[in-house]
Amino acid sequence: MPEKYAPTARAALLQLMVEGRPVPNVELTREFKIELGRDDREALNKAGLLETTAEGRRLVHRITAEGIAWCEADLRDGEAPNRMGPLARVHGVVIRILARVLWNQGTLAEAFRSREELEDVIRRVYLELGDGYQDWVRLAKLRPRLDGAEREEVDETLLRMVKDGTTHLVPDSNRKVLTEEDHAAAIRIGGEDKHLVAIEES
Repeated sequence: MPEKYAPTARAALLQLMVEGRPVPNVELTREFKIELGRDDREALNKAGLLETTAEGRRLVHRITAEGIAWCEADLRDGEAPNRMGPLARVHGVVIRILARVLWNQGTLAEAFRSREELEDVIRRVYLELGDGYQDWVRLAKLRPRLDGAEREEVDETLLRMVKDGTTHLVPDSNRKVLTEEDHAAAIRIGGEDKHLVAIEES
């Protein structure tokens, strides 16, 4: 059973998973009619399910890999809100049944994957983390922000981008600064671990 949160917090996480992109708080409220209050936002941030950043005078929310995993568990096993009409309650039952089937098939995450292609997600996150194209970004920072994409799929996409000539992977020459996260996130090519990625403008 997933950790319990208020219906608005649950709705915000699920909407962010469906969108598969950072969503400004004002858009969450105006477009999706979800008013994520401070207490709910801070609870999700503290749990590591949501990252909220200030961009100028506005707040922007992004669901984390842990948040996506929580949403999957909520879809499978989450309890329905107390105040629901009969149709909404039946819809909830049907969704849980379908979610469990997809989970057992190993395709639940794919069903709610961002509408962006993975390469587009990688490029977007790369630009968010770095100082523009051709800047070096650590794979340890890139991987956790790829909407829960499987490691094998990420590796295959990065290697294809390398073959296309738009992406470069190199090891960090300063081995002393490498963390456990750096080692875990590295791609091994030609017997050598690569820790940094640079992408050219396509």
